[in-house]
Amino acid sequence: MEQNSGKASRAGGAIIAFTIMAGAIVGNHYGQPSMGMLIGTGAGVAIAIILYLIDRSRR
Repeated sequence: MEQNSGKASRAGGAIIAFTIMAGAIVGNHYGQPSMGMLIGTGAGVAIAIILYLIDRSRR
């Protein structure tokens, strides 16, 4: 098993799920729910990668 240094890592999955839903809602407002979902997915993945890199640099 891998030993943790005691620092909790941030979870990116919840951010991805939230941005997908938010993108679909905003996209639906503009008549393009699929486009909103794609933009939300891209934004969520980008934020999750940034959080991963920040957590990785702190170890």
